[in-house]
Amino acid sequence: MIPVYLEVGAKRVFACAFDWPGWCRAARDEERALEALQSAAPRYAVVAGEAGFKLPATDFDVVERLPGSATTDFGAPGAIPQRDSEPLEPTQAQRLAKLVQAAWTVFDRVAAAAPSELRKGPRGGGRDRDKIVAHVLDAEGAYAGGLGLRLRPPAGTDAAAIGDFRTALLDALRRPPPEAKWPPRYAARRIAWHALDHAWEIEDRTES
Repeated sequence: MIPVYLEVGAKRVFACAFDWPGWCRAARDEERALEALQSAAPRYAVVAGEAGFKLPATDFDVVERLPGSATTDFGAPGAIPQRDSEPLEPTQAQRLAKLVQAAWTVFDRVAAAAPSELRKGPRGGGRDRDKIVAHVLDAEGAYAGGLGLRLRPPAGTDAAAIGDFRTALLDALRRPPPEAKWPPRYAARRIAWHALDHAWEIEDRTES
């Protein structure tokens, strides 16, 4: 069984797999959120494989429910479950870092293969590829603060700077500094979720 928690907001519910950072999906209610999480399993299996792991069968065990907030309803997993505060063994921290790195690898690969202009939404909205890349990096600059770091987001075209930026984030996940406000499990989940959410958006808006 895969331990899952539900973050229940007024308008949106997130279902997130505790041990697989980035495997989080949202819907209007608990049942649909779990269905969305299961539907995303083949996509997330690519991430797990990139990190050298095999995703188990998707039998979920809801082990925690927690109240959401305006962040939840806006569309991001913003609550920190109790389990996230448990100490991490070095091997667990290394596993988290590998899965976050894999999420970035998938995001980079999807972005590189996509056209610069993406198909618009039903009302003509949605960022194009380069703006999504910049948005993900900007958000990670904010997430760095949760890990106790002060990092300026690099330009989306500066591969060396992006590498250094990500290395600093991974180091903080493995060895959180005293200033960290977020536990590493939550930080890894939020970083990987955001990268994958936009990777899958790019894929969906590239398909004809």
